[in-house]
Amino acid sequence: MNKRNFIKSLGLGSLAMIEPGIASKAADVLKPAAPAKVRHRVWINPNHKDTAAELKQRYTSYREAGIGVIYFEEDSELHFKAAKDAGVAAHRWFWTMNRPDKELVAKHPQYFSENRKGESCADKPPYVDYYRFLCPNKPGVADYLKAQAEQILSKDYVDGLHLDYIRFVDVILPVNLWAKYGIDQSRELPEYDFCYCKSCRGKYQQQYGTDPLEMQHPDQSPSWRKFRYDSITQIVSNMAGVARNHKKPITAAVFPTPEIAKRIVRQDWVNWPLDAVCPMIYHGFYSEGVQWIGDAVNEGVKALNGRFPLYAGLFLPDFKGNEADIREGIRLAIGNGAAGVSIFGSLSPELLKILRESAS
Repeated sequence: MNKRNFIKSLGLGSLAMIEPGIASKAADVLKPAAPAKVRHRVWINPNHKDTAAELKQRYTSYREAGIGVIYFEEDSELHFKAAKDAGVAAHRWFWTMNRPDKELVAKHPQYFSENRKGESCADKPPYVDYYRFLCPNKPGVADYLKAQAEQILSKDYVDGLHLDYIRFVDVILPVNLWAKYGIDQSRELPEYDFCYCKSCRGKYQQQYGTDPLEMQHPDQSPSWRKFRYDSITQIVSNMAGVARNHKKPITAAVFPTPEIAKRIVRQDWVNWPLDAVCPMIYHGFYSEGVQWIGDAVNEGVKALNGRFPLYAGLFLPDFKGNEADIREGIRLAIGNGAAGVSIFGSLSPELLKILRESAS
């Protein structure tokens, strides 16, 4: 399942695949060929029809534009090695808690998260069919994810691990999506509030003496929220341990600010043991203007307090092709302390030129 399918299903446009021949166009735009300072990153789903010659030219143009890391959504030894040969680190982009794997669902339905109504993601996923989130506290889940990380990082052509969907289900969607689903999420609704399985409730009760389902308003309990933040943080720590053993970096795509991440998906990414973080500051999702990119970066950088660098995730369709707004978004990100940006969208020659200029 491809992440861009979810974005398309939400009516927010889709991310185009890298078009054949784009590298040759980019090479024309990016003369002279001296590389820019390495500053930026990009999310890509590799096209398995690409040739080695095409990839050599394409990834060289990326490096010349200041792109130092590519997050590949699928495994492709050809793409990974071509990027590495061009001087760009190749990391595997890994869906972590959301595992819409039919075989896994069939074999281990007990791994999956349950909402406040007792419904499991295994057979009743919220929002879209492939929202099949694991529970971080159920027996076997942590070991399963560690084994997945080990399998990925043991490959010599993989330079690092990039975690995505490292969270609970969205208890509240961005406001501009409410109409699409015909829901009002001005409060937390039980069918989107995860996880209330026996494992989560039992562990919480051992610590705090109360079953969350016996609370009158569990959605308002600070300790129950913290328990879930810490549950995801422990999964990240487990994955980070595997990465450290392989002496490879671990990063994550997260929600745009520390406050939004905690409130919407129980993500406390400020306190994760990462080498870098890429908050998805997709301003259009939140009905915000470009200016908000700077605000979000500023909040994240201050909260991190130097623990690790932040790369502002930008969703190109939100800019509607306005190059001035793209330049301004990048300027605001870097001006507010981001180490660079991470791009989700089609890398046109014009965009590569903008990235190069911002990296210089």
